[in-house]
Amino acid sequence: MLPADLDLRLVRYFTVVAEHRHFGRAAAELLVAQPSLSRQVARLERQLGARLFDRTPQGTTLTAAGEVFLPRARALLRAAAQAAAAAKAAAQPSRITIGYTPGIIVTQAVRLLRRQHPDADVQTQHLEWNEPRAALLDHRVDAAVTRLPLDTDGLDVSILYDEPRLLMVPVDHRLAGKESVTLDDIAGEPIPRMPDPVWNAYWRIDPRPDGSPAPDGPLVDAIEDKNELIAAGQAVAIVPAGIHGTSMRPDLTTIPLHGVAPSHVVLATRAADRGRLVAAFRRAARDCLTGSAAG
Repeated sequence: MLPADLDLRLVRYFTVVAEHRHFGRAAAELLVAQPSLSRQVARLERQLGARLFDRTPQGTTLTAAGEVFLPRARALLRAAAQAAAAAKAAAQPSRITIGYTPGIIVTQAVRLLRRQHPDADVQTQHLEWNEPRAALLDHRVDAAVTRLPLDTDGLDVSILYDEPRLLMVPVDHRLAGKESVTLDDIAGEPIPRMPDPVWNAYWRIDPRPDGSPAPDGPLVDAIEDKNELIAAGQAVAIVPAGIHGTSMRPDLTTIPLHGVAPSHVVLATRAADRGRLVAAFRRAARDCLTGSAAG
């Protein structure tokens, strides 16, 4: 059983150090001095009665106790955030936050919701490509308009519209300016990898229809880093049509990619959320977000 006076701030400090495996980098993220961070983690270790980290010349590693505590610490922080958000939502029943990911425009649906519910506080929040599920479960947003693939466990997910998939290349690429391309045209072109195997399989089309693997490009975590690699001529990428014209760099261009299924833009909400504003936004999204008319 956890100590009754366990400090959640110390638990968060522990998880950040565990993620970085380095006290200095963790201190920089947390905006605290490294000696202070070390003292706070030591305080947590005293509360738990177990050493959580070993420091070696190569860096910081989790002890056996630390490995056991880490998933429980993350669950504890998530439960605390969900409890706080649920309490806040109950106290503010006329507030909704709508998340959206890159290349997706939710303006028309948000405008309609505000017209229909002038008493409501309707907020929007941009999310990174891999944030919607966590943002929903952590109650940072109440609805998210995003793209598949998406882990739907605990969520209600419905398709709003389909988007063609395009090939993104630098403007001086050999394929730039063509009317269309196929997977055969990029059989040898490396495609950046993201830290999500399901996302990679879908957006790299890996394996290809003939069973061959998609050529590996560099591993990146952010869309901006992927775009930089493409602009530098180190890779190409398969992207949704919605990205064209919303966040395109002038040194990049897109080409229609034929012979592949379209991507799907979806609305996701928490499965247990039956709030009136969530239901109202679900209707507004179905009415207003239809691909080309979604702006």
